Amino acid sequence: MATALTDLSSYDPKGVPDGTGMRMALVVAEWNEEITHSLAEAARKTLLHHGVAEADLRIERVPGSYELALGAKLVIDGDQTDAVICIGSVIRGETPHFEYVCQATAQGIMDVNLSTGVPTIFCVLTDDSIQQARDRSGGKHGNKGVDCAIAALKMAAMRRKFQV
Repeated sequence: MATALTDLSSYDPKGVPDGTGMRMALVVAEWNEEITHSLAEAARKTLLHHGVAEADLRIERVPGSYELALGAKLVIDGDQTDAVICIGSVIRGETPHFEYVCQATAQGIMDVNLSTGVPTIFCVLTDDSIQQARDRSGGKHGNKGVDCAIAALKMAAMRRKFQV
């Protein structure tokens, strides 16, 4: 297991860029809301802790993880955004639906990254059980929302560095 003995919320704050003046967006899936709410709240708190102003943080909701890519694209097209964090949770069921949704979600988010040039962070848990999702969204493995907020700050800073 990739997260065995790992705290997803552990990071060195000295290596995190200052988020002052950065505009961030969270696009949050409503499906598996217990999980996505916890991920979004951890991401929000982490961004605020690192200087992003509440007024520069936008939160949009979409029905499920499959819709995250389009939600991110709509936010990017309609706003000056430095980074978007796509937050979702897909839990394996008894049919191949899990594989289709996970693959489409990952590919869609990657496509938004490459087509817009705006960092679009994959904060989608793809777990075998609700317990695994809970463990990664505030449980024994920390909260992946923190890790993804740090990634958004780092990628937004990198984008600014290379913009002319």
